[in-house]
Formats: sequence, C-alpha cells, structure tokens
Amino acid sequence: MYVPFENLPPESKVWIYQSNRKFTEEEWTAIETDLRTFVDSWVAHGTSLEASYLLKYNRFIILAVNQEVQMATGCSIDKSVEFIQSLEQKYAVDLLDKMNVTFKLGEHIAHKPLIEFKKMAKDKAVSENTIVFNNLVNTIEEWNDSWEVPAGESWHSRFF
Repeated sequence: MYVPFENLPPESKVWIYQSNRKFTEEEWTAIETDLRTFVDSWVAHGTSLEASYLLKYNRFIILAVNQEVQMATGCSIDKSVEFIQSLEQKYAVDLLDKMNVTFKLGEHIAHKPLIEFKKMAKDKAVSENTIVFNNLVNTIEEWNDSWEVPAGESWHSRFF
C-alpha cells in the first residue's frame, strides 16, 4: 500500500539503488509509474506493506517500508529485488552493483567503479569534502542525516 514518503516514520527501512547512468525524463516518468504499481501491490505473507519510494537526481531509486505496520520479509525483499532487476533489463542499466560510488563533482553527479574512486582519492581528484552518496544507510532517519555527506564522514573515508 503506497504511502507518501514523507509520511513514513523515521525508523522505516530503506533500500537505495543507484543507476550507472542518468535516466531520461521519459524513462523516469515510466519508472515512477512502475514503482507506484509495485509498491501498491507489495506484500509480506499476504499482508500489504506500508511502503513508498523516492526518485532522486534521475539516478537513485529509494524504496521504504514502515516496519512498525508489517515487516518486510525475505520473500517480500526478494520480490523488490526481482522488480529492480526487471528495471535493469528494461532500461539496460546497473542498479544492484554495490561496488560503484556515486558522488558530486560540483553540480554534476559522477558514477565510478570503487577502484577508480580509490585512485581519484589517491590522486587528490576527490577529497574528504567531496559529497558522496552513502547507500548503506538503513532507515529514513539515516537517509536524512547520512545519505549525502562529505566522504570523510562516511565509509568512503578509508580512502583518504
């Protein structure tokens, strides 16, 4: 059951998927329609999940579930991954590879394999002040506080 993202409690579980490329406006509109359909029908053990999504920067898909109402279970999480995989196939993008880093270079959002980001840090092309997207956050509260942060304040800090 869809609920506006801002209406979910801070302890709601989030999953963040980053695209290896920017989506076009037409793709984004279609993805939003598909997400709404998926979230409206997302269930755990036959019970609707109170869930939502956000689309950010034409690159990120954020799914969220209010686990106070109904916990997302293994099967329901598998369904969400299958849905994300279907988007990967439909749009020829990579959304599940966690070995990539997305970060801001001025107003531009860059996406690099982890090994390249490490090299950029070594070469001082990025710094501890570079804004990175910490996709390891687990809750809406963490997403609000720690998703877009200087690299020195996230797990990326080990590269500096």
